[in-house]
Amino acid sequence: MLPIRTAVRSSSCRRCRPTQLVRSLATSTATLHSTSSVPSVSSRSISHYLERSGSRDLLSSTLQAQQRSLHSSSRSPKEKRWVNSAEPDGEGDGEGEGAGEGEGEGKKQTSVEKDAKDSSAEAESSKAAEERAKAEAAKKTNELTTKASSSSFSPTASASSGPSSPGSSGSGSGTPPSTGKEIAKPIIPEVYPQVLAIPITHRPLFPGFYKAVTVRSPPVIKAIRDLQAHGQPYVGAFLLKDSSSDSDVVTDLNQVHPVGVFCQITSCFTSQEGEGKPEALTAVLFPHRRIRIDELVKPGEHGGQQTVPLASFVEEVQRGEKGEGEVESFEPEVPSVDEVREELGTVSHDRGEESNESQEEWKSDNTAAARKPLSPIGFLHSLMPDISLTNVSNVALQPYEKDSQVVRAIMSELISVFKEIAQLQPMFREQVTSFAISNTSSQVFDEPDKLADLAAVVSTADVSDLQAVLESTSIEDRLQRALILLKKELINAQLQFKISRDVDSKIQKRQREYYLMEQLKGIKKELGMESDGKDKLVEGFKEKASKLAMPEGVRKVFDEELNKLVHLEPSASEFNVTRNYIDWLTQVPWGVHSPENYDITHAVKVLDEDHYGLKDVKDRILEFMAVGKLRGTVEGKILCLAGPPGVGKTSIGKSIARALDRQFYRFSVGGLTDVAEIKGHRRTYIGAMPGKPIQALKKVATENPLILIDEVDKISKAYNGDPASALLEMLDPEQNKSFLDHYLDVPIDLSRVLFVCTANVLETIPGPLLDRMEVLQVSGYVSAEKMNIAERYLSPQAKEAAGLKEVDINLEPGAIEALIRYYCRESGVRNLKKHIDKIYRKAAFKIVTDLGEEGLPEPREASSSSTVETQQPGIKPASEHLPGDQSPSPGDAGSTTKVTTVPRAPMKIPDNVHVTITQQNLRDYVGPPIYHKDRLYTSAPPAGVSTGLGYLGNGSGAVMPIEVTSMPGKGNLQLTGKLGEVIRESAQIALSYVKANAYLLGITKSEAEVTLNDRDVHLHMPEGAIGKEGPSAGTAILTAFVSLFTKTKVDPDVAMTGEISLLGQVLPVGGLKEKILAAHRAGIKKLIVPAACKPDIDENVPESVKSGIEFVFVEDIRQVLHEVFRGTEVEERWRETLANEKEPEREVHQAL
Repeated sequence: MLPIRTAVRSSSCRRCRPTQLVRSLATSTATLHSTSSVPSVSSRSISHYLERSGSRDLLSSTLQAQQRSLHSSSRSPKEKRWVNSAEPDGEGDGEGEGAGEGEGEGKKQTSVEKDAKDSSAEAESSKAAEERAKAEAAKKTNELTTKASSSSFSPTASASSGPSSPGSSGSGSGTPPSTGKEIAKPIIPEVYPQVLAIPITHRPLFPGFYKAVTVRSPPVIKAIRDLQAHGQPYVGAFLLKDSSSDSDVVTDLNQVHPVGVFCQITSCFTSQEGEGKPEALTAVLFPHRRIRIDELVKPGEHGGQQTVPLASFVEEVQRGEKGEGEVESFEPEVPSVDEVREELGTVSHDRGEESNESQEEWKSDNTAAARKPLSPIGFLHSLMPDISLTNVSNVALQPYEKDSQVVRAIMSELISVFKEIAQLQPMFREQVTSFAISNTSSQVFDEPDKLADLAAVVSTADVSDLQAVLESTSIEDRLQRALILLKKELINAQLQFKISRDVDSKIQKRQREYYLMEQLKGIKKELGMESDGKDKLVEGFKEKASKLAMPEGVRKVFDEELNKLVHLEPSASEFNVTRNYIDWLTQVPWGVHSPENYDITHAVKVLDEDHYGLKDVKDRILEFMAVGKLRGTVEGKILCLAGPPGVGKTSIGKSIARALDRQFYRFSVGGLTDVAEIKGHRRTYIGAMPGKPIQALKKVATENPLILIDEVDKISKAYNGDPASALLEMLDPEQNKSFLDHYLDVPIDLSRVLFVCTANVLETIPGPLLDRMEVLQVSGYVSAEKMNIAERYLSPQAKEAAGLKEVDINLEPGAIEALIRYYCRESGVRNLKKHIDKIYRKAAFKIVTDLGEEGLPEPREASSSSTVETQQPGIKPASEHLPGDQSPSPGDAGSTTKVTTVPRAPMKIPDNVHVTITQQNLRDYVGPPIYHKDRLYTSAPPAGVSTGLGYLGNGSGAVMPIEVTSMPGKGNLQLTGKLGEVIRESAQIALSYVKANAYLLGITKSEAEVTLNDRDVHLHMPEGAIGKEGPSAGTAILTAFVSLFTKTKVDPDVAMTGEISLLGQVLPVGGLKEKILAAHRAGIKKLIVPAACKPDIDENVPESVKSGIEFVFVEDIRQVLHEVFRGTEVEERWRETLANEKEPEREVHQAL
């Protein structure tokens, strides 16, 4: 097989050189066959080489052993052991993959021995030489192997025994004693012009560090297997610039970084990534040196390189071994092979002619091939463009002085940083130790380039920084970059160590505290000073239960649950459930109640202090208390305060509790949808707790509090039950004596609780629930009542809340009256309170502005202040910042704010400050009036207009004009003004009555005449944005129709309210107090109201509101028409056609 080496060596490129051992063989053989037909070109004699080898016998035996290992009787090139080919059927994968393992070496040695036996028939004379030099060969083998290992390496011969493991190019220490049949261990080729490019992601590779790469492209997998089969397990690994890319082929040089590493494939194995996915190949790469991409080999162009004609040449060699002796030596001064063989007597002259002929043919081919550099992987060109082949060159390190002070200083700093990190991170220490052990042949910490690579490998730096270290050719620059990366690792390691230390210290502190506490508990328990937690808990429950008057059934349940708690372990889940249940059971105030005060004088004083007016409500409360005084209890009473918002329903409940000296608890059921809020949850649920009544009892710690249930008219219904139905049991006097909560599951007596409910309307309260309550109507306040409430309660409260308690501020009655008349017409006083608060706030602002900082200086900073970080509001991104925008940007350092726990004292306002709010300057404080006038028509309106009275949704009354007009049409009625369904029906009834009585009313001239069939009627009620509903406008609508059709005007000082029937009956309506108040405010002089409403007016309307108004109480629509149109022509005619059966009742109230 020597001619193959000669062919490779004869290339003009001269990049790939044979080993020193092969040189010796070729030289010695050429000298021995000096008489061969091939002229010798050696200038040295064989004795020169014998002297270098030690002895003639040693050389002879060594040559014989090497020839046996280099020759093979196999006829196929891939079966040649010297090219480390894989077995044809795949059995030889171990040689290609485990090149650096001992098992692979053993297999190769066995293969060599087998090949030597196969060639023994062709070289019998060499056996004799081997026996003669056997003894001395054993002693000198190590020396000869060392020389062979230090020589350069040919691409073809480099795989003669399979890929070597990293570091196998050393001196061969640790090898077994030589038998004369071993071959030299291969070394990595120093020059490899063309490689298969493998793109990698995430991190670049560095020489000396293994890396597993997964390849999914079938052509690339085939190329890797071909490389192993041909004994060329070398590839180039280059980092992809795009980290998200996952390609196995380089199609453009811009895809990857130009500098990569020359890697050896140490092992390969296949893997299946998932069902239905193609098979992947995982190759373990060992980088040896840095390389640079010169160009990308394109399909059809072999990169200017030519491959070695191995197949044809091996075929010639297999025809006859005599051709081997005719090969020219590699160098002129080296003896030819024939000379060496003749001298040793190992040449077979019978094959000389055939060998010469073969040699001549090969030499002619080789001469042409020597013109271009050789490609060791030409067999992969057929797979292009599915694979990427690149022409590469080695990246050499710039010359440097190892003893340079800068280099030594940086290396020392790197080593010290290594030590610091190793002390902080054990895993880092193990990683560095493992690398140092795998590189025993060289001192890593003594070689600057390897030290820099080690620092880059162990760091977790950015990919660009690692690639910069890989591309750096200056040793100082590379060391500097590596030092920066390692310094960052040190900072991270220090931070991790600090965090770990802090966590450990906290854990150790807690463990120590727990251990000491357990010891302390044990000591106290032994001394009898304290029992354990469960015993203490049980004792506490027993002590609490002893102070309660539990019923017999409740006591029995308590004992059972307490006994269960005693036998449960604290770690059991049932323990906490039982403990919470017993805790709630002992929180209920069984038999504990507060003494009640039924002093009527005290109750009157309290109610008058808290509320002005509300005489009927106060009287009912006092009656309630008088019964309680006689009976000794007020059981069985559930009050419901119904009225518009802001009239003081909730505050009345508080006043009742204060008058009775009872505890007060309030909760709202507005929007409540869950029955469990009333009845409690089952104990089986997580987070279960009792309902609101039990929570109220726990809060007030008495069993006779006053519980105010707010917004009972707004309770809801949902999928999880009807809370209104659940309230029945709680509010029913016959059932709440044994109220059953789902959580406690024991009967509880709620009969001693005084329940007070509040509602705005009664229509939405379920009938069964409303039937269980005693309703007290809390109507709105009249102007006089609002005046007194503002002067007695609202103004002082607002003045103190504004910080003006000691300041001379006078809110004149005229201003309050104007405020009530033009700003706050609601029934309640909540809106009035808001406006008065606004007045005092404006006054405070005016005082501070007038005095300035000189009159009201800021107090001195508190001494016990500290700072906290300021929370930045809504930071904008930098792209949204406009010129002059002072808002914070991302990354800006947060400012600090001073904080203190010292409360700020109120300011002392000078005594010379005086503020007066009059009706004239009221506009400066509360703005323009909301209500400009009380009437729409201040003068006599045209025919078709009447004045009605309405009740608004906010609880106030209003004077509402009704306008009617007609136009040609088809007899339709059009209604506008946001009218409700009931008021629309009232309009239809009124029009029907007019049509039915058109002749009696004087609209038609005969009873047979048909009217309004050719005209449309349009009714409108102004202020269309306000919804209007109710039947109380019936009389006013009918009056407007009659006025239109009779062309008779209605007196604007006359207003009316009342529902009408189809036959003309006038029915009673509600909201009279608010309606009369609105009429009084508008200056109405005559009110026409249903006669059935007279008791309500006499009882609930104050005399101050009725003053100056004449009340006409009517029962029929005829009375209404006669009263409205009194003194007109139509009224005189009606005396005959539409006469009154009786005169209506009148009542005149003189103006006060």
